[in-house]
Amino acid sequence: MKIIAIIGARPQFIKHFPFEKACVDRLDLKTIHTGQHYDENMSAIFFKQLGMRKPDYMLNVGSDNHGAQTAKMMVQIEKILLEEKPNGVVVYGDTNSTLAGALVASKLHIPVFHIEAGLRSFNKKMPEEINRVLTDHVSSCLFTPSKIASANLEKEGLVEGVYEVGDIMKDLVVYVEENELLKPFKEESYYYATLHRPYNTDDDSRLRYVLDSLNSLNKKVVFPIHPRTKNNMSVFDLNIEKFTNIEFISPQSYIDNLSYLVHSEGLITDSGGMQKEAYWLNKKCITLRTETEWVETLIGGNNILLFNDLSTLDKELVTVGENWNEELYGDGTASEKIVSRILSY
Repeated sequence: MKIIAIIGARPQFIKHFPFEKACVDRLDLKTIHTGQHYDENMSAIFFKQLGMRKPDYMLNVGSDNHGAQTAKMMVQIEKILLEEKPNGVVVYGDTNSTLAGALVASKLHIPVFHIEAGLRSFNKKMPEEINRVLTDHVSSCLFTPSKIASANLEKEGLVEGVYEVGDIMKDLVVYVEENELLKPFKEESYYYATLHRPYNTDDDSRLRYVLDSLNSLNKKVVFPIHPRTKNNMSVFDLNIEKFTNIEFISPQSYIDNLSYLVHSEGLITDSGGMQKEAYWLNKKCITLRTETEWVETLIGGNNILLFNDLSTLDKELVTVGENWNEELYGDGTASEKIVSRILSY
């Protein structure tokens, strides 16, 4: 069977690596990289550091408004699918690359296999929510990470072809730990922070408030600065040197990012994937959002949602979580289960 996988953004490289490994000698896998993320540390280094195969197609779409970016992807993906005639198309998560691939494949009557299906934030202002809902409704196989994700699909009338396999991102965390790939860092106490979502970065007063809150914490904050955040800080005239308690560093590779998290005293983020990584690594997480798709991480206070009032940030970071569930989102073998299901399909 020939399968084409579509990737384009940092979270998808993380998900693709275990799937690529599981496909060896089982599926003829080709990869399209849309180029949605093109920063060296957010894209190319994944292939170098993890030994991932070079993508078969590089589209180099780059950044643009949602409509223009998605349309550019669709035009190029359609040409490739018409030429390759795959038996199925794999898409991951909820980015514009995900939606573009799913729409093109479904209109060409090619089965769509959606990895990380069923997630819902129930916030339609998030472009990711639109992408994931639409992708689920054109997919032939929906691979969910949890019972809640499967139940979300059932509420929308999607019951055929739904398989609860666990979270494929956990496969890579397990792989990194088992192969002792995490890097040692100097013994120092710090919090780790990541920030990139529009509602935290695109408004002058909001971004200023978040950075001021981080700057006032009682521990140093190590902050790999996303290109979007860095650009907006410049636009809003927010001088990096003013925030003396924040150590701004460049975007990190997957292993370096995980290493910083492992050695930290806790995480402050608006990322989806890092909420899970913090949970699996038993790190307290503060999510700067009003909602999360990963609602299971909130159980026992291991992950806390904060948004409007960040004055309790210090207090919440030192509140110890309870009832860590080692089996949350599977056992690290999601990729093997997914490949087996695709073969049986």
